[in-house]
Amino acid sequence: MAGRERKQTDLDKGIVIPDDWPGYPLDLFNSPEHYCEDLECVYIPHGVIMDRTERLARNIMDDLGDHDIVVLCVLKGGYQFCADLVDCIKVLCRHSNKTLPMRVDFIRLKSYLNDQSTQDLHIEGAENLSVLSGKAIVDTGKTMKTLLDHVEAFSPKMIKVAGLLVKRVPSGTGYLPDYVGFEIPNRFVVGYALDYNEYFRDLNVSL
Repeated sequence: MAGRERKQTDLDKGIVIPDDWPGYPLDLFNSPEHYCEDLECVYIPHGVIMDRTERLARNIMDDLGDHDIVVLCVLKGGYQFCADLVDCIKVLCRHSNKTLPMRVDFIRLKSYLNDQSTQDLHIEGAENLSVLSGKAIVDTGKTMKTLLDHVEAFSPKMIKVAGLLVKRVPSGTGYLPDYVGFEIPNRFVVGYALDYNEYFRDLNVSL
């Protein structure tokens, strides 16, 4: 990649949420009535997610501005994060002397059964070159490694990965995305397009 990249710091690991973080009480927020009995707390409020996403967009602009990229949105769980990240980048482009021309493509990864990550990974889509990959959550890192191997077969100039959530998983590969929203304990979360058997994707917050 031409140009100078922003030097990575500990802040690039994301906002670290400690293991003993209890979340916010549900009655402080508006949640759909049909989900209330299934939820424990609001783990990350929507406004906090949006503010962090805006900061990630700024970091991406600093690193990749003036380069044409293909944004590869990882479905289904990554669609909301990817859409918001792209919107933030577009706003920055309108108010900056840099620009980041983007094409958006989609790929679907499926590795979860109920609330457990499985060994079986199915990849659908991604026939084009990719540079920036948007994924909502990275846990063991095995899924992302498989995706990167798949994308590298197209010989892109570079690959950058943005992940909203990275779990602290003992059995993980140690993989860390280039742009991280939050580092969270190893617990199952839903909302903001993350699901449990296709439910809860419609929640704006992460719970």
